[in-house]
Amino acid sequence: MWLYSPVMMCCRMQTSGMMMFASRPPPDADSAVRSTDSDAAQARLSAVRKGYLADPYVNLLVPRSHLVPARPPLINIGTYVRSEALDALVEGWLEAGDGVKQVVSLGAGSDTRFWRIMAGPLKDRVSQYVELDFPEITTHKAQAIRKHKELHSILGPDVKLEKGGTALISPQYSLLPVDLRIAPSESLAPLLDSLSPHIPTLFLAECVLVYMPPSASNALLQWFSDNFDCVGGICYEMFGLEDRFGQVMRENLKARNVSLPGADAYPTLASHTARFQNHAFAHANALTLKTIRQSYISPAELERISRLEMLDEIEELELVLDHYAISWGAKLPPDSEAGDLARVVGDLRGWGLAAKT
Repeated sequence: MWLYSPVMMCCRMQTSGMMMFASRPPPDADSAVRSTDSDAAQARLSAVRKGYLADPYVNLLVPRSHLVPARPPLINIGTYVRSEALDALVEGWLEAGDGVKQVVSLGAGSDTRFWRIMAGPLKDRVSQYVELDFPEITTHKAQAIRKHKELHSILGPDVKLEKGGTALISPQYSLLPVDLRIAPSESLAPLLDSLSPHIPTLFLAECVLVYMPPSASNALLQWFSDNFDCVGGICYEMFGLEDRFGQVMRENLKARNVSLPGADAYPTLASHTARFQNHAFAHANALTLKTIRQSYISPAELERISRLEMLDEIEELELVLDHYAISWGAKLPPDSEAGDLARVVGDLRGWGLAAKT
């Protein structure tokens, strides 16, 4: 199994713009990266069906979901740990202080986070939620949203399809086709028309930056740092691929025509933290999924999921989880300039995951 599981674990709920800011490759060159969205959506669907996660929306975004087979326990557990940690970080950002926040999801793919937030107690904390991805992905998602009442009813009556059906716009939620390999001064400039630079803004990059060269990912972080007074970011991706495990992962991905141009520049947890700090995200941290599972998920939850499926390969699970990191960082205004954001800033200084006992 472990020859296959690294490939599945690297698949994500999001797809990404990749390569450099130079000329675009032929359209088919992106198809392998786009296909990982289906892999991750199906992995999440499997975890939901097995009882690891609750998500009433994921099946609406997975084509022919009734035909999707269950994933192995290792994949289900990895999906669960990742989801629990990311949910906690996003909720922590939204809960900070008073007032609303903005969220930008880079390479959002088939992610259901917006709908899950809108169905929960933090729905009034989101003023704008923007999802970005390849036009092929946004077209499919826009069609699914229009098709399913459970998705489009949450957006309200004022919903428009734009850009030939590749974009969907509503007062609170926007789905936009964006090529993230293009310099953000161009590709992300339209966001400044709908987002306020003075509202705390969170960007999400789940397995996105690893598919880009460091020059491109650094430009994205710098763009957010430059354009928002109070901004945070959450990244999830594989790392530490210099060992045999990493070699096998790369070989498996290469067989799918997927490369990891951003992996080598960030081989350690310290380098993932430093990536944020180098762009003025002074409050930053990073943890492996292995550590999160061991110390940041409650014993009661670990006991619950242990009863869902039999897992014999504990060492294999820990090996896989130890090669995935979640990192986060926040750029906060100084107290002298915080003004109305003073309480938010105070809360966000302690933003992160809380260890469980």
